[in-house]
Amino acid sequence: MGPAIVRGRAALTRGASPGALDSRPVLYTRGMVPIARAEAVIRRTLALGEVSYRVAHLRALLCERTPSELAPALEILCARAEQAEPRAREWLVSLVDALTGVEPELRDAVQRLREEATGESHLALERVLRAPPSVPAYGDVPDPNKVRSPDYGKGRPLTLGERKSLARRPDREMLARLLLDPHPEVIRRLLANPRLTEDDVVRLAAKRPCRPDVLAEIARTEKWMHRSRVRLSIILNPSTPPEISAPIASLLTRPALKLVAETTAVPRAVRALCLEHLERRPPGDFDPRADDDEGAGLQ
Repeated sequence: MGPAIVRGRAALTRGASPGALDSRPVLYTRGMVPIARAEAVIRRTLALGEVSYRVAHLRALLCERTPSELAPALEILCARAEQAEPRAREWLVSLVDALTGVEPELRDAVQRLREEATGESHLALERVLRAPPSVPAYGDVPDPNKVRSPDYGKGRPLTLGERKSLARRPDREMLARLLLDPHPEVIRRLLANPRLTEDDVVRLAAKRPCRPDVLAEIARTEKWMHRSRVRLSIILNPSTPPEISAPIASLLTRPALKLVAETTAVPRAVRALCLEHLERRPPGDFDPRADDDEGAGLQ
């Protein structure tokens, strides 16, 4: 059988240039042994310098390859990452980013891969893809359009469009008010504001109670989720949906895993998953100072 060319899909790129993805197509030949396919996947992913290109490439790969082809190779890479192999850990950051996509095609592909990993006992991959039951459920959260917005000092309630516009402006005084806004669309734009700091995002991620859809917006923002303090704040927040927390657990250091496992406010299934990861981390697994590298996002 001929080779299949994996190309990025426009719906899955989230800002990546399709030309950048297609200019250097990689050949994943059908019939490759898993270890060879694993090396092809990691080599092609890490060759893409931009984080958004890596994420788009992996999302396309998840959608375009069959679970039976892909799962054995990803199992090899996830197992290497659990043992703190640097290239595999760098690749794993991009995989976790890719899993936050909300496109129906991607969600269906991830679910099929999850079922393959479970059924074929690809245990390292299954730990990354695990989707514990959500508590609280999104259905228990009030409609953000019906929740009162904060006082923006304008003498009247602002429309959603006005608040979204304010979220783009480099006004530090206004940013403090915007961080209190309950609407995820406002928060999405705020997270892209260049004046926002890591401390701001950590405070937002640690807010209790916090809307799960707001926490999900943070989790989908690669710039901030490549920061160890933000990741830890997200996973420690009891309002974070477990299906968001579970992949993040695969990126935590031993001390962070231990902290989450011992925090009773965290859902039981997430704590149990952290214990599984902790059992497999080698002592002194990796240098936490490398965590906030903009390019690799390593922890």
